[in-house]
Amino acid sequence: MRTTRDAILYGILMIEQPEEGPRVSVDSVLLASFVKARGRERVIELGSAHGAVSLLLAKRFPHVTVEGLEIQPGLVTLAEKNAAGNDLQERVTFREGDLRRVREFYPAQSFGIVVVNPPYGEADHSRPSPFESEAAARHGTLCTLEDVVKASRYLLANKGRLFMIFRAGRVAELLSLLSRERIEPKRVRPVYPAPGRDAAVVLVQAARSAGRGLTLEPPLFIQDEKGEYTGDLLAAYRIGG
Repeated sequence: MRTTRDAILYGILMIEQPEEGPRVSVDSVLLASFVKARGRERVIELGSAHGAVSLLLAKRFPHVTVEGLEIQPGLVTLAEKNAAGNDLQERVTFREGDLRRVREFYPAQSFGIVVVNPPYGEADHSRPSPFESEAAARHGTLCTLEDVVKASRYLLANKGRLFMIFRAGRVAELLSLLSRERIEPKRVRPVYPAPGRDAAVVLVQAARSAGRGLTLEPPLFIQDEKGEYTGDLLAAYRIGG
């Protein structure tokens, strides 16, 4: 696996990541900035890849512990290297495993927060990348959205929160699955490339066994009418933003 070493959030993190495969994106940064954690909560990221989101969460919330679950051993090795390289190995760990078999790795209801950036596509309805790690991350060749939601339900403590970023065109499917699995959607924030464009993704917070009641938050625009990055986007790139 050929990799590059890149500065994330203006050098707050240094990440080694595949040249071809899952890489840090705007979605990664937006997801990490959308999470709200309290005290010493235990956090798990499903599909943690090279560990960037998990490490960003550890930087944002200095008292939480984070574990990443990733099915691809090469990415787990990269994630562990990234944790050590950023002096976060004491609070961030990674495990190789299939989220579809999550019961083999963790007790039920053992995390206060689940974070996930699931594959936006479906293996049966898209042409997967020839690169295995990218196909898994983008096209759902190793798990379905339903698999992700069921694993999240199992892992979350009562009233625990799920934070997710997902393709806007599949938001109805996502919200339906969450409600069916009794992870009630609580916050939804649509993300638009620019004014006048359709939403690209949505940020979603849901809570296990919580009451109904959804807040549709103001839209987040990546660029403004002049093509410049917005204050909302730039805030996501600052720790504490």
